[in-house]
Amino acid sequence: MSFNIGGSFPASIVPMPSKVTVQDNYIDFQEAGFAQWSQQYLPELYEAEIERYGNRTIGGFLRMVGAEMPMTSDQVIWSEQNRLHIAYDTVQLANGGGGFPEVTATITKGASNPTTSGIRVGATILVSDNATGLVTTKLLVTALANNGYTLTCHAYEGGALPGALVTGAGSNSLFVYGSMFPKGSQGMEGALEPQLTTFKNSPIIMKDNYEISGSDAAQIGWIEVATEDGTSGYLWYLKAESETRLRFQDYLEMAMVESVPNDNAATFGTNFGPTGANGSAIYGSTGLFSAIETNGNVYSGFAGAAAPGSGALGDFDEILKNLDKQGAIEENMLFLSRSTALDFDDMIAAVNGGFASTQAASFGLFENDGDMALNFGFSGFRRGSYDFYKTDWKYLNDATTRGLDKEIDGVMVPAGTTTVYDQMLGSNIRRPFLHVRYRASESEDRKMKSWITGSVGGAYTSDLDVMRVNFLSERCLVTQAANNFVLFKGA
Repeated sequence: MSFNIGGSFPASIVPMPSKVTVQDNYIDFQEAGFAQWSQQYLPELYEAEIERYGNRTIGGFLRMVGAEMPMTSDQVIWSEQNRLHIAYDTVQLANGGGGFPEVTATITKGASNPTTSGIRVGATILVSDNATGLVTTKLLVTALANNGYTLTCHAYEGGALPGALVTGAGSNSLFVYGSMFPKGSQGMEGALEPQLTTFKNSPIIMKDNYEISGSDAAQIGWIEVATEDGTSGYLWYLKAESETRLRFQDYLEMAMVESVPNDNAATFGTNFGPTGANGSAIYGSTGLFSAIETNGNVYSGFAGAAAPGSGALGDFDEILKNLDKQGAIEENMLFLSRSTALDFDDMIAAVNGGFASTQAASFGLFENDGDMALNFGFSGFRRGSYDFYKTDWKYLNDATTRGLDKEIDGVMVPAGTTTVYDQMLGSNIRRPFLHVRYRASESEDRKMKSWITGSVGGAYTSDLDVMRVNFLSERCLVTQAANNFVLFKGA
């Protein structure tokens, strides 16, 4: 049997009737005449996908520190307790009209202050200067004016007001430490009502899709993959759908971290890309970074000006002192960029290096093991009365996310739960400090919707010759007790 070797094949190719490899029946795909042929008909030549970026997803942060709960409204509203004691940091002192020991204390009323101050006649107060905090005096409140923001007081100490306390408007601070009344006097006038601070957030609607034409779906081309969600094997054209889904799942978390309220919602126009917007305003949402910057603690330039190592300890101690003024939550989690994580490692290693092996520094979670302290990859440590658990946050390192900029160095998140008042339930409930609320009801769950439209792949919803995989979610992040969070920012 012979073959016609002209026309369809080059003269060097002699096809064999069976799958037998001989010297003249293989195709040299380096030849120009076969380059396009090999790419079109033999995709299995490139079936093994190289994972040159490793695990590309950046999700998991919220799964580690929070929870997800349904909601049915356009807003989620929660109330948080205010401080128990009464203090003001914008106080001016002057001698009263009757001369010393009569003193007038004027509190500058801010926009957020209630109509009436919480100070009452008979209260005893301590006043200190804001410049140093070292100069103090103690006063008894004898009369009130301007809804309690102007105080007539009696000075207990000295023959004159300390000069450091009469330097100008808003230059002092005061707090109430008790009360004092003479024998046979009437009781305290007025009562204090606890004031709750109310916060709210609105969910955002997120969408994405993957689309493939019917012709491409009919061309079977396999590719061997190991996906970021832990599966491996061969995928057909849905390889791209898998990546679209993973990307959307990352967006669900990234949006909760990065979202900001839309200050220009009222100017939102009617021509918004896809049809169906109907000129509706987009109000945005308050993400993690925005919530901390507005209601939490921001520390810029951690260890930036100090030499690597123990120099960072002073910065960290400043953060601890501020935590003492907040909720003083003992356990906290640090999610850091690579450079900041190394700063922490150097800081702890430098502290340990100053002690003999028999005088190991207090590493808390390491049980003061001197040998273990030599491991510079610390996962946890103790300083003062606080425990910290440290980990790298891939989102801050990835070259396609926050690794592009140097604005955010990390975030400190309190561990555990907090008690808040639920206005819908009418009672106090416990919730994780961070949790996601998504829209859901008995008939509609918008946590993570996925559906197929078109006329390919088993869908017959339109005459469009495509298979379209649609993704949708509607959600927002609740950041409770943001005053206990710390955002590390670059200097």
